[in-house]
Amino acid sequence: MFEFLLPFYLWIKCLHVISVFAWMAGMFYLPRLFVYHVESVEKGSETDKLFQLMERRLIKVIINPAMNAAWLFGILLVLTPGVIDWSAVWPYTKFASVLALSGVHGMLSRYRKAFERGENEKSGRYYRMLNEVPTVLLVIIVVSIIARPF
Repeated sequence: MFEFLLPFYLWIKCLHVISVFAWMAGMFYLPRLFVYHVESVEKGSETDKLFQLMERRLIKVIINPAMNAAWLFGILLVLTPGVIDWSAVWPYTKFASVLALSGVHGMLSRYRKAFERGENEKSGRYYRMLNEVPTVLLVIIVVSIIARPF
């Protein structure tokens, strides 16, 4: 049914990897911005407004489009005949990890809006710990895809 995707497989894969790189770059950077924002900025100050602008642009211009592209190209890869061995466990561990990463993305979006409203209640320590979650999920995703140990 989706055989028409076969000639484009390598291009779709390239676009998927590029999208994931951009998504992950933003997912690593945004919690770091939150750490600096909460630890060194007075609410309502010019620096507070600058951090809000940086965080908003990062999520709206880089992270959101990159995540959407990663999902789009990932779905196209899944639909490409012969790419996925559905009897193996790795596609399911990858999918669960990508869902979790998307959930973290949603959390970061909510936290950004809380900063914008002046309602952030999280500490720098919290954001430092949260900053490690995308790394752990990335490791699971990469191992699932390349080593396929499951």
